[in-house]
Amino acid sequence: MRVAVVDKERCRSDKCDHVCIRFCPMVRTRREAIRMEDDDKPYVSEFICSGCGICVRKCPFDALRIVNLPDELESDHLHRFGPNAFTLYRMPTPRQGSVVGLLGRNAIGKSTLLRILAGELVPNLGKFDDPPTKEEVTEHYVGKPMHEYFKGVYGGGFKAVHKPQYVDKIPKVVKGKVGELLEQLDERNVLEEIIDDLELRHLLDRDLGVLSGGELQRVAIGTAIIREAPIYLLDEPSSFLDIYQRTRAARIIRNLAGDDKMVVVAEHDLAVLDYMSDEIFILYGEPDVYGIVSNIHTVREGINIYINGFIPDENVRFRQTPIVFHEKPPMEQQKRARSLLGWSKLVKDFGDFKLEVEEGKIGIGEVVGILGMNGIGKTTFVKMLAGVEEPTMGGVTNPNIKASYKPQYITSDVKGTAEDILRAAAGTKYLENWYKAEVIEPLHVKRMLDRDIEVLSGGELQRLAIAECLSRDADIYLLDEPSAYLDVEERLAVAKAIRRITKMRGVTAFVVEHDIVTQDFIADKIMVFTGESGVYGHAGDPMSLEEGMNTFLKEMEVTFRRDGDTKRPRVNKPESRLDKQQKKSGRYYYSS
Repeated sequence: MRVAVVDKERCRSDKCDHVCIRFCPMVRTRREAIRMEDDDKPYVSEFICSGCGICVRKCPFDALRIVNLPDELESDHLHRFGPNAFTLYRMPTPRQGSVVGLLGRNAIGKSTLLRILAGELVPNLGKFDDPPTKEEVTEHYVGKPMHEYFKGVYGGGFKAVHKPQYVDKIPKVVKGKVGELLEQLDERNVLEEIIDDLELRHLLDRDLGVLSGGELQRVAIGTAIIREAPIYLLDEPSSFLDIYQRTRAARIIRNLAGDDKMVVVAEHDLAVLDYMSDEIFILYGEPDVYGIVSNIHTVREGINIYINGFIPDENVRFRQTPIVFHEKPPMEQQKRARSLLGWSKLVKDFGDFKLEVEEGKIGIGEVVGILGMNGIGKTTFVKMLAGVEEPTMGGVTNPNIKASYKPQYITSDVKGTAEDILRAAAGTKYLENWYKAEVIEPLHVKRMLDRDIEVLSGGELQRLAIAECLSRDADIYLLDEPSAYLDVEERLAVAKAIRRITKMRGVTAFVVEHDIVTQDFIADKIMVFTGESGVYGHAGDPMSLEEGMNTFLKEMEVTFRRDGDTKRPRVNKPESRLDKQQKKSGRYYYSS
């Protein structure tokens, strides 16, 4: 069934005289497909709307869309937030002794599912105007796998531990020192082990309010894991963590399943999800409109289905084209590009932290991926190239070069709309067709152009900041953690945009990124940063993709292989046959 849906944030009905209603052909037949609600916003009846699309074409604010609603799933309603509001279909089933992953786009329902599983949100089974009680929800699932689960959660038979998505909000509701909090919650007597595994010992005497995003994430994971419960629900546990910390956190989460617990994880980093999950549910649909939970699949099969955009067992295509990964040839076999940027040995000494970067250079049209642990100088190096930070010793060899910099942390302090920001950055290019084709459309910023910066979500701010960076005229583009808050498809769309613009303009880019899949997709060369977090950092000249990945992964003690079907990078399970084989041969990066 095709119907129109309203984006109420974009709707400006007071400025368009309700053109959607005036032009709706169903109104002319005295059937009100579109009418105004009490808040003076359009309401579309999905039972009357014919899906003709006239209102979509007439709306001057791009506030209406036509979508296919899954009318065949009427019996599978899980939760609906209201009329013309987001609807979730079907329920994933946790499995004892397994890590079950949830994979899908932003705003498709993953966090809502975790809240339902935690007992924090009682599903209304689609009856938003007359929601069922907990007892009625439990009775609804009689004879189904989730009956005993809801009976336990609602009846007090067992509790579920839930690690929320936005860890930066934790200090607003929890006060005190890290050590005191952990001691209070240690119900499994594993505190000392978890402190060492998550490297929390130096944080024990600190207040939660002074911790960074990565530190808060590790504390949140720790507080969840040390509690005793039959089920653990973790929402995006890799956010803010470097690759080393992601790998360690994934191992700890996997160990929970080894203790015969049920574990459900929502995660966007494909390598991490692949590494720690046994099975996954795919969520598909239309973001902010509806989400559908697929049948369960093995982790390899499920991720490959998501990449291909087609679910064979349900005969559903949820993306027009598959995500394509390309095996890259070794860079040393290619002719070295003409040098665009060079730097002498760089030193930055802060007193308690020192960074040293060996002399290096990079060529026209090349993208350099920067890998390394948190706190060893990656951001400092990028800031020195951008001219934001002055080195203690050394500098770039061509100081007149123009740089465009996207910082690590995005704020909404700037006033105005998204369009104001991009017009100021792009200048006259803003009105050119190629700009829309290479920046606006690939980064999906069109629908936020007329919205104020202060109301944008974290993912929207991130995409806008990347678009602003790529809109400026520059010789080098410097992007610090561009995948933060983005889902899988958004991450790869950003990677494609950076690569296209870099090649098309004959410039270069440096990308600090912790997502190995994104780095593999975007980078021609790799700079590896090593050292001791918060004390010392060191980096050499950019290496070929294969050499750089090999060097970095060897330090992490993790091996990657290529998936035979999709060519995506996959993490080998620790001590598996391939893991041992690749470590023995010294090929930590994928074997062809």
